[in-house]
Amino acid sequence: MKKYLLLFIIAIFVMSCSKKVEVKGKITGGAPLERIEFVEASGVGTLPLINIGLDKDGNFSGSFEAPKDGMYVINYANRQNLIYLEGGQNVNISGNGMTFPNEFVITGDAKKNNDFLQATQKFLGEYGSKLNLNQLMAGDEASFLKGIHKVEADINKNVDDLAKKNNPSKGLITWKKNDIKVTILNLLANYEMSHGPMAGNMSYKASKAFKDYEVKLEDDKEAMVKTIPLYRQYLLVKMTPDFQKYAEANSKGKTDITTSELFAQYLKTKKDISQTAKDYLLAFVMAQTDIHPTTPAKRIDKIKKIIDSDIKDATIKSDLLKMQMAITGLKIGDAAPEAPLVKQDGKSYNLSENKGKPYMLFFYASWNPYISEATVPVLKEVVNFYKSKMNFVFVNVDDTKDQFVKTSNSLLKGIQGVNVYGEKGMESEIAKKYGVYGFKLPCFVIIDKDGKIASRSFVNLGEQELVTILDKLTGLAAPRVDQAPQQMPQGLQVDPSAQQQAPQPANPQPAQTK
Repeated sequence: MKKYLLLFIIAIFVMSCSKKVEVKGKITGGAPLERIEFVEASGVGTLPLINIGLDKDGNFSGSFEAPKDGMYVINYANRQNLIYLEGGQNVNISGNGMTFPNEFVITGDAKKNNDFLQATQKFLGEYGSKLNLNQLMAGDEASFLKGIHKVEADINKNVDDLAKKNNPSKGLITWKKNDIKVTILNLLANYEMSHGPMAGNMSYKASKAFKDYEVKLEDDKEAMVKTIPLYRQYLLVKMTPDFQKYAEANSKGKTDITTSELFAQYLKTKKDISQTAKDYLLAFVMAQTDIHPTTPAKRIDKIKKIIDSDIKDATIKSDLLKMQMAITGLKIGDAAPEAPLVKQDGKSYNLSENKGKPYMLFFYASWNPYISEATVPVLKEVVNFYKSKMNFVFVNVDDTKDQFVKTSNSLLKGIQGVNVYGEKGMESEIAKKYGVYGFKLPCFVIIDKDGKIASRSFVNLGEQELVTILDKLTGLAAPRVDQAPQQMPQGLQVDPSAQQQAPQPANPQPAQTK
């Protein structure tokens, strides 16, 4: 009996510690080509945790490891909304394809939390529409503070009332209360910066009562900096004037210094800022300024060193490195990673079979319409020009092998190359090792004859840098067209999908409160 009791206790413990979220649902009228993504809203990166497709009836299902209990962004059809999720939950989401995820219904484990969240957001929208914020901001400081105190009290009362009605988790209530504080802090910051010019009093300085109120609102600053990106932006705005002075004094004569380097050095002088805050703020600055698709290799190495030496939090460090790899690709000169791949006949395929000859990896999926419309015609020209000197491996990341067979047969028919599939598509080992995400399709990576990475990740076959690499590895010379330098010869034109699919270093998070 004791043995079974112990096993039961262990099972309960494992379930309670699980970070996996099981999600399923139905989007009525949803397009099969649309995808649903979940992104952690409070993290430093913006990489999707999962990319889920809809079947012909609009049904979808999947699971992902939730880094923490908290806010997540749902992406669908270029629209976003917030949802509160906790590890171990089974979540059912339904909605209409025309309005999802702006509107959705939750059932299952996450219902109470998200009913509460949606109710508070509805109240804030209605309350904000009745609030004369311009009048409040234009008043003298005493009137402004009195009005802002009332705003805070009104919102908190509503949150408390809705909490009694919906019984959300303590974690969500804490987040919502801190979210309100951050909104108020931003209003205070706006007032402090704008009141002098608006009132014609350029000597205006905030009073002690004003500053004391700010301090009171930041009583949970460690939790706020961890969970609310808007608070990080608030802190950066507050320190911008001081950082600008520091940058001007410490960047003279340094032509190759990056914003990330300067900011990392600046943070070392700030003894009043916690290490946690420094990690999140530095990560934010790096993501915004120095991690992007065209970052030179020399700068990539610099950023990696800063991440390694200045970021102390292991999760933030890991997320930044994943983000950098997803945006810029694997390190040039490193061995190309192997991963399980299968051909149409079910036989396994190894990338090492190309050793001795350079090759191009082309990642694609059927649900990206730009691939068939714009990429494939250009790909045909590229293959025809270089096929005598290099190989081509077309890696499909559709949801099923059956879809892979259909897609490869229709899209790539008659194009010389090896058609292979990564089992589980976007969740496959090959996609993870090469940092392939929905925003990065189509994706091209060049491998040299020794099996080493020879290029960053490209989303545009017509980029001159890519043509230069192909010429160098093959010994061929693609002719140039003087009047249109971006065009490749013989119809190899710039792929319009690059403008549609180019990855962004840091997508903006939806506003939490107005």
